[in-house]
Amino acid sequence: MVSQEQRRRQLAREKFLRQQQRRTSARRKARMRNAAIASVLGVILIGSVALYTTGVVLKDDDDSKTNASAEVTPSASATSKAPDPCDKPAEGKVKTQTWKKEPALTVDKSAKYTMKLETTCGDIDIALKAKAAPHTVNSFDFLAGKGYFDHTKCHRLTTEGIYVLQCGDPTAQGNGGPGYNIPDENLKDKSLKDNVYPAGTVAMANTGQPDSGGSQFFLVYQDSQLPPSYTPFGTVSKEGMTVLKKIAAAGAQPADPTTGNTAPNATVVIDKATVTKS
Repeated sequence: MVSQEQRRRQLAREKFLRQQQRRTSARRKARMRNAAIASVLGVILIGSVALYTTGVVLKDDDDSKTNASAEVTPSASATSKAPDPCDKPAEGKVKTQTWKKEPALTVDKSAKYTMKLETTCGDIDIALKAKAAPHTVNSFDFLAGKGYFDHTKCHRLTTEGIYVLQCGDPTAQGNGGPGYNIPDENLKDKSLKDNVYPAGTVAMANTGQPDSGGSQFFLVYQDSQLPPSYTPFGTVSKEGMTVLKKIAAAGAQPADPTTGNTAPNATVVIDKATVTKS
């Protein structure tokens, strides 16, 4: 018999899938419309005007790769994005190492831990909950020490229903991880009231199945209604929230038809992640 909690999780997943389907459908219709317009203009226009039209259509197909063209010619098409408020990423390559099992638990539950994300948009400091979520904090301490998060791109920003920035995937596609999973923890945290993850919460992403967390995590920039099935393991500082809101204000791109991700318009890259014990 399906429990009330399982039903709530199922409804949340179904809502998310419906949102992604609507975005994918809207994206497909926009492409079909642009193709039809380009076809008509191709018949009537010649020379440089025809070449300009082709450039606009190609840009619509390619606009997820860079923000540069949208900034230089903001009125070139209806899909122009807001100016990128962030700096260029530091030089370096994403590491692809994975591990077969969760690292040994060495975190000191009685100590204070903080994580600093030095991003292209500004520093985000996070107070970690080592006592309430020791496996999660231990994993982040291990991965940050290996440089696992360095140079990785935050691949998802949601602006409807839930309001989060998702990071921690070296592939930037939403399907990467460290090769191991960690258990769910702290799901009855006192900050989670009425199934709301308050602004400033840092929590683990998962596949929807119990104990399926890896390295992906999300930062809540506005109170979000979610089932309590995502390990809350940190809280963003006041200054970090300013950075998050700046990223959110730039908006998100249409859903990628292959991954369903809505990437932030801002170029959000973690140049370096550091976990410190105090």
